[in-house]
Amino acid sequence: MTHRSDMDDSGDEWTEDVLGEGFTARTLRLPGPSGALRARARRGRPAQDHTEATLVRYTPREGPGVGRPPVLYVHGYTDYFFQRHLAEAITERGYPFYAIDLRAHGRSIDAWTAAGGDPNMVSSLQFYQQDLDAAADAIAADGHTGLVLMGHSTGGLIASVYAHARAHRVTALVLNSPWFDLRGSWSDRTLVTQLVYGLGRVAPRTVLTHLGEDYGRALHRATGGEWEYDLRWKPHGGFPVRAGWLAAIRRGHRRLARGLTVECPTLVCTSGATGPDGGAAEVMLSTDAILDVAHMHARAPRVGTAVDVAVIEGGAHDLALSPRPAREKYLTTVLDWLDAKV
Repeated sequence: MTHRSDMDDSGDEWTEDVLGEGFTARTLRLPGPSGALRARARRGRPAQDHTEATLVRYTPREGPGVGRPPVLYVHGYTDYFFQRHLAEAITERGYPFYAIDLRAHGRSIDAWTAAGGDPNMVSSLQFYQQDLDAAADAIAADGHTGLVLMGHSTGGLIASVYAHARAHRVTALVLNSPWFDLRGSWSDRTLVTQLVYGLGRVAPRTVLTHLGEDYGRALHRATGGEWEYDLRWKPHGGFPVRAGWLAAIRRGHRRLARGLTVECPTLVCTSGATGPDGGAAEVMLSTDAILDVAHMHARAPRVGTAVDVAVIEGGAHDLALSPRPAREKYLTTVLDWLDAKV
């Protein structure tokens, strides 16, 4: 399929991406918040009239797929798109590939912080709905129909809520270790939730915790891992977890717990085991050391009416970054499922 233009309707061009050959990126200009969202934005900063996300496109030399719906990848928290091999595997099967760096993340982070915002901090998941709407519009303007949403971790929660709200736009939903609940006991989760709801209202920028570094160090090439990525955008210890952001996440968890009505085919992929939240690289990369896989299995049926679950034994939290052979198993599982369902 030939792209209709290398310039969108607002005049923003596709330009060479930081990932180099085959990858281009363009800015998605986003409207500022209004009404209740504007009030939340002011409490969580920034409250500017507009902001931006970044859409990344992969176009292999042989050209994008023909006749198959495009895949849009949605990253997790303290994350951005850098997984070249994922784009290559998906386009080899004939699916055009796109990824979004949401507002306040990755390629989009400088515009957010320049306006006074905190990295990775938003006060409502509804803001991400604006981001995904803009991405879907840009992908449609590229000449594609349909949309496969592929969300990892927090991106899995965001993608699920979006597919519920925008059923007419989403052809299929693929979730890679989706964040469906807080890790910990029921009592711990309940206490934390009440705390973050209260602080989220009166002091949303309050720092609640910081992430551990073991998982990030296990991934990054400079500390013995397989992967090269920008530590300014994905630091080992993440960005501070703030009350307003976690309150937004917990509202998303609560909505999911009540049951979404996603009608498109949905695949939930998990590791075979929950791991410790710190430790040796071998453990960090062979279990889900970030989230509890039992929560994913328990809540998967609440996403929609046509949900399949696949377990990737030996998989890491980001199944696409697992060591071989779990990584190949994950990619094959997803692509075979897409071929059968889409």
